[in-house]
Amino acid sequence: MSRCSPAMSWPSCRRSVVAEAAVTESSPPMAGPLLSVQLETEPFEPLQALAGWHQALAVALGALPAAESHFIGRVRPTSASDAPLAALELEHYPGMTEAQLQALAKAAADRHGARAVLVRHRVGRVLAGEAIVLVAVAADRRGPAQRCGEQLLEALKHEAPFWKREWLADGRGSWVQGNTPL
Repeated sequence: MSRCSPAMSWPSCRRSVVAEAAVTESSPPMAGPLLSVQLETEPFEPLQALAGWHQALAVALGALPAAESHFIGRVRPTSASDAPLAALELEHYPGMTEAQLQALAKAAADRHGARAVLVRHRVGRVLAGEAIVLVAVAADRRGPAQRCGEQLLEALKHEAPFWKREWLADGRGSWVQGNTPL
């Protein structure tokens, strides 16, 4: 058995036989995370997008990682003021938005050691009840997958360059000031 890593400095720490076998000098370094980030201008089916991502991951990695975390967000049927909502319109700056989403996904994946991240985000007019965002994270353990997904969702909500306008059922529209709470 090898000695503990500097991060594991308590006297009784030991690696399991499985962990020891997995960490050898001949082990290749883990490549960066596989990122799939896409803006959608038309309605999309999140579960179909997830199935396609699974197929691509299985080919790229040889097998699916042990843990995944998924989030599907839909447009609420009411506005922030509880008025009936017909649609939410998302405007963006093409090119800059995709680059920012890619950077947010990579930063979250790197921070949590995720193997792969999928982001699908609608732009344009999104009707109440339609999917607006899909985030999926694959990792070797559930904790990193869940933490990465949660952090990425918050980053998308607060740092992604989208401008939102609520369209009420009566035809009035207004720009959203700030973001909705958790």
